[in-house]
Amino acid sequence: MDRRNLALGRSNFIWLVIGFAIVVIGFILMSGGASTEEAFNADIFSVRRIKVAPVVCFIGFVSMIYAVAHRPRHRADSGVAVPMTGEEKHPEVETPEEN
Repeated sequence: MDRRNLALGRSNFIWLVIGFAIVVIGFILMSGGASTEEAFNADIFSVRRIKVAPVVCFIGFVSMIYAVAHRPRHRADSGVAVPMTGEEKHPEVETPEEN
């Protein structure tokens, strides 16, 4: 497959992997023992599991959204500058100039 035909660039994939790793770390922070009918485990209400882990997961999901939405200024693999604003000019399409 040609690299120029990919929808996301290399930096986007790096951000996706980083975001995925952060989400996995958040879920690991949420894991732990549970209460049973015979014994109550107060650790289920710890700050780590109730506050820290969801915030870590949220940061991971936000970084994954950024990875998909981010449009790099220059494509390093093709050497072509991608315009950030304005209309893109296509050499094969001629537009009439107003005089």
